[in-house]
Amino acid sequence: MKVRIGIGLGVRTELNGPDFLTVIDELERLKFDSLWLSERINGPAPDPLIASAAAVGRTTDLKLGTSVLVLPGRNPVVAAKEIASLAAMSGGRFLPAFGLGAVDPVEQRAFGVQRGERAKMFDEMLQIMRACWTGEPCTFDGVHYQVDDVRVGPVPERLDVWLGGIAKSELRRIGRLGDGWLPSFVTPQDAEQGRTVIEGVLAEYDREIEEDHYGVLIPYANGPVPEALLANLAKRRPNLDDPSQLVPSSWEDLCTLIEQFISVGTTKFVVLPMTEPTTADEWIDHLGELATTVLPLEREIS
Repeated sequence: MKVRIGIGLGVRTELNGPDFLTVIDELERLKFDSLWLSERINGPAPDPLIASAAAVGRTTDLKLGTSVLVLPGRNPVVAAKEIASLAAMSGGRFLPAFGLGAVDPVEQRAFGVQRGERAKMFDEMLQIMRACWTGEPCTFDGVHYQVDDVRVGPVPERLDVWLGGIAKSELRRIGRLGDGWLPSFVTPQDAEQGRTVIEGVLAEYDREIEEDHYGVLIPYANGPVPEALLANLAKRRPNLDDPSQLVPSSWEDLCTLIEQFISVGTTKFVVLPMTEPTTADEWIDHLGELATTVLPLEREIS
């Protein structure tokens, strides 16, 4: 089992033009494990499936993930086809992480869903998509989706589904339907406790998640954490005395937090800059410094 470290782009990223491809080339050269792309309709972030396809076409080793791809509002069969195609054309380097979407009325209206229906839609969609990836005819008669004898190809050799969240309902969904866990804005203690809950649900459903499929997304700041972010985190995690612990503000603090997560069994890391570089040259400098700092933490562990 190996510790692997990738980088993420947030929902407010403006890396959506030719500089995106420059960054992709640099991530491949520096041998980062993966790049994870977020989704937000109401903003400048590129579509994660389109951006992943662009990256797949110019890399051979870099994995591409979504953090997360919103399912409710999509056609599940079309989504299954798109993801299966990316998985096949990347040689298994595509890592889809799915979510319900932002708690934002504007964003939800953009996807055409009602907040109260998202979870039920998500569960139905994931069942349909998994059935489509078997290569067998899929028939499904649900509340929100109906599918009749659809056979989707290409059939991926392997396609693991990553899910996030730390609420009890989210942890139970991971145990029922997920192949990996990738939460964000959590502490090592959260990760340890969440994994215990997931493993209990796995036992209920006679399922397994591989040991190296427990990960975490860590946002980091190069300097003081923005006050607006701290205020948002205080609302998001009111149980924490100091929400700044979720966002390391120096390279040393980032490495320390990664090691703390490793100590509780986390091996898949996505580090996400809260303040992104603005030019290709700045990105190259930043990625070089990040690689020097965190990639030495990658190692085999028992």
